[in-house]
Amino acid sequence: MTAPVTSPAIVGTESTIAPWRVCVAPMMDWTDRHCRYFHRLLSPRARLYTEMVTSAALVRGRQLRLLEHSQQEQPVALQLGGSDPHELAQAARFGAEAGYDEINLNVGCPSDRVQSGRFGACLMREPALVGDCMKAMRDAVSVPVTVKCRIGVDDQDDYAGLQHFTETMLEASVEVLVVHARKAWLQGLSPKENREIPPLDYERVYRLKREFPGLVVVINGGITTVEQVQAHLAQLDGVMLGRAAYHDPYLLAQVEASLYGEPLPSRAGVLQHMQPYIEAELARGTAFKHISRHLLGLYQGEPGARAFRRTLSEGAHLPGAGWALLEQALAPCSVAA
Repeated sequence: MTAPVTSPAIVGTESTIAPWRVCVAPMMDWTDRHCRYFHRLLSPRARLYTEMVTSAALVRGRQLRLLEHSQQEQPVALQLGGSDPHELAQAARFGAEAGYDEINLNVGCPSDRVQSGRFGACLMREPALVGDCMKAMRDAVSVPVTVKCRIGVDDQDDYAGLQHFTETMLEASVEVLVVHARKAWLQGLSPKENREIPPLDYERVYRLKREFPGLVVVINGGITTVEQVQAHLAQLDGVMLGRAAYHDPYLLAQVEASLYGEPLPSRAGVLQHMQPYIEAELARGTAFKHISRHLLGLYQGEPGARAFRRTLSEGAHLPGAGWALLEQALAPCSVAA
């Protein structure tokens, strides 16, 4: 299930670097395999996550095509959605066999569709069930099995609820907890509003790490700058970037440079390293628009950014669109530079 493309910009990294120090969040409709390949060029060390895949789709639907990814994306984690321990264990096995470095359980998504399937953020109310799911997955695979959760849901608005949830995860031998530092409202707010309206409470996550020092705690939510990443890493084991990394992907390169002291790659150079991947994907029948949509934010805040986005947006869906269109989109940026 791998694309036959190798890029000189993608270099394996040593396990001496904390695996969860910088992560890119699982984002539905966004972090597909093309997005992850692009993000890997910008950040060789970041831990990447798939879009959420339901255990039912893998086990009952046999949609194993959903596991397709490139080896060059690694380290990459598969995020699962579900609440049936047996089914999740089987889905985790499929993920591990496909080469994923981690299996992550979604206990944070508040959408109505996810709730109707009894998974996502509503599982914050059922820590014992989540514990059973984690035990089943841990018994099924040898790669790390982790949880992504909220600080609470609805009227669960005190630290005690998160503390109890965490204790239950530790009893299930969970070693890594990714915490979106907002609670979720299961009724009355859309998924978008749930990412913006409930207030951020970073201190609650910091407290969790102080009280459970042996647990790897990764924070997510509202993190948009290199300085914020550095501040959180002074208190926690890792930071997970979400929409900021998608809309302004060069942030990933800036974070990497700040943490590891490596030179920043040029935006144009990153795109040059995308060329063999794009051409290979076009040859296998992938439409250019499915790749180019992830590149739109690369020049965010830079001269020529608007023309770059417009050229790609208007031309990517046309027959024959490919690398030549990307070169055309780059022209205003090169002149501005």
